[in-house]
Amino acid sequence: MTGQATAIPAGTVIVLRDGTAGLEVLMLRRAATLAFAAGNWVFPGGRVEPADLADAPLGSGGYLGEQGAARYAAAREAAEEAGVKLDPAALVPLSHWLPPATAPRRFSTWIFLAAADPGAVVAVDGGEITEHVWTRPAEALRRRDAGELALLPPTWVSLWDLARYHSTAVALAAARRCAPMVFRPRMATVDGTTVSVYAEDARYHDAAGAADGPRHRLILDPAGWRYERTFATPPR
Repeated sequence: MTGQATAIPAGTVIVLRDGTAGLEVLMLRRAATLAFAAGNWVFPGGRVEPADLADAPLGSGGYLGEQGAARYAAAREAAEEAGVKLDPAALVPLSHWLPPATAPRRFSTWIFLAAADPGAVVAVDGGEITEHVWTRPAEALRRRDAGELALLPPTWVSLWDLARYHSTAVALAAARRCAPMVFRPRMATVDGTTVSVYAEDARYHDAAGAADGPRHRLILDPAGWRYERTFATPPR
């Protein structure tokens, strides 16, 4: 359809480690000069390249097609952007995100989890990525609300999810037990506040519809973002 951007397959990986205060994730700051997500703190990742498509069928742990290629893209980007080496077949899928067809730039993004090797040393590329930090998920959310760092909604929701776990092993086990969450966001205004609404929400198909019903939304309140999810995560 005219005016609709084709979704570009992409892969992102949340690299985990156990810090002294609990679970930590690797976050990277994108250069302010980039066209997409400039200045935001993100996880390693990027679009699927031809080499990822060629490699995926040969060893993606049975995950072929877009998810298989996304695994290779995520692992490749982790090496290129942060110097972190990961086995694509060992990545555990957490979620899949696809913006609406009307979005000006669309990525069909698989988000994975992976454990960092003991003693892994992060080395950012100094081009697209200018800084890195290991942080507890809850601390990253607090810093966003304090205006200390910028996050995109998929990053925020992923951090919220991981903030419930105290260790890498527990987070990976939980992700293996559950099917990847599927996010097809639509924007709405609820009580004067912008809200990113997901398919399970009562307002998803009718932004001005009933206020009652199931909730699955990220409330982009300037005073602090809030996530509401009132249904159980489906098991694998």
